[in-house]
Amino acid sequence: MPTTFADLALAPTLQAGLEALGYATLTPIQAQALPAILAGRDVIAQAPTGSGKTAAFGLGLLQGIDAGATRTQALVLCPTRELADQVGKQLRKLATGIANLKLSVLCGGIPLAPQLASLAHAPHVVVGTPGRVLELVQLDALDLRGVRVLVLDEADRMLDMGFDEPIRALVKRTPKDRQALLFSATFPDAIRLLATAMLRDPLEASVDGDAHAPRIEAHFFEADPARRAPQLAALLLQFRPDSAVVFCNTRRDADDVAGSLAHYGFSALALHGDLEQRDREEVLVRFANRSCNVLVASDVAARGLDIEDIGAVVNFELPTDADTYLHRIGRTGRAGRDGLALSLVAPGERNRAMLIEQRQGTPIRYDRIDPLDGKPRGVPQAAMATLRIDAGRTDKLRPGDIVGALTGDAGLAKEAIGKIDVFATRSYVAIARPEAGHALERLRAGKIKGRRFRIHGL
Repeated sequence: MPTTFADLALAPTLQAGLEALGYATLTPIQAQALPAILAGRDVIAQAPTGSGKTAAFGLGLLQGIDAGATRTQALVLCPTRELADQVGKQLRKLATGIANLKLSVLCGGIPLAPQLASLAHAPHVVVGTPGRVLELVQLDALDLRGVRVLVLDEADRMLDMGFDEPIRALVKRTPKDRQALLFSATFPDAIRLLATAMLRDPLEASVDGDAHAPRIEAHFFEADPARRAPQLAALLLQFRPDSAVVFCNTRRDADDVAGSLAHYGFSALALHGDLEQRDREEVLVRFANRSCNVLVASDVAARGLDIEDIGAVVNFELPTDADTYLHRIGRTGRAGRDGLALSLVAPGERNRAMLIEQRQGTPIRYDRIDPLDGKPRGVPQAAMATLRIDAGRTDKLRPGDIVGALTGDAGLAKEAIGKIDVFATRSYVAIARPEAGHALERLRAGKIKGRRFRIHGL
């Protein structure tokens, strides 16, 4: 089995992308799947987020692109816009050495007209969500008859979100002799059925979780269903993670729990499917830039959350199956760091806990946690605060322009400026919390790139 990218028969045009991303050694899923992918075989792979799967299918589909042919040659389907954006960004980096390659990200939640306009000249690679891609195909704006490689990324979650019919409709629109690659964190029966319909004699690959799993310290606590929220706050105060994702099983719980934690003084925000796309982006930006240290999310909404340094994962209640539990807690303990998983388990959830016991092969020991009584002192605050600027790429605004305004007229030290995210019409900048009020006041009084923009503190 190969161990480095140099061991593979990759096109020279892909070397620049590998160097740009600093890739040298293969991850386990890449070592298993890439030789077969490069040989043109169909592959079904069990691979969670963070396993290197995007590079595995990305290198495979880019290897066969004919940039001189103006037709869509590869299609990658993802469950959420956030994940599609991340996949698109990584594929663009991998394709750095391929001249004139056009890649389009096509997702719902944004106006259709700009996407229709962008398809006047067919992209070589399309990354998108099933619903929007199918809509564009049905409008005859996107032709899939030239697709050589079809990828389903996080296929289990796409099925969870109800994308089964759009996926099957799109599969039928692609050539029968195209290559198909299916990546999924779990393999429920629905995935097996889908694989049977779209794959031909596939290689099966999976990451050996035991051999490559991070060290995750897991604790289980007896939950009082009537006082679960104050117990959650007590857990966060006891363990004091720098950042935490709290998983809820319903959207309503996510809102209620975030509100409860905010009442106790935590910097908490909810992330769920009822949020408008702009609000979802804003929540993710604030969590990633450390101006919110507790993200309360549903499983579907958290897909595409690609933040390596999450201090703890908390199960407000256990999910109904062990696969989802393992996928949740796998978001902590990445990039060589130890992880922390905390779970509240009510008496009615003990049967779910038994499934987890069977999967991990060790019995669960339950600890007690007293719920908070009243508003506590010493609640850990987020290190940063976020300013939103109502201008972005369409205004030719760049991160350097924002840094220049903050270190110039606003008089901030460069060390006080955190992560900057520039979108089409909005930009976000994280500022060290003690300096945020001063920075907001000075930016409003001054200019960025010689112009005045509306600026908000979040």
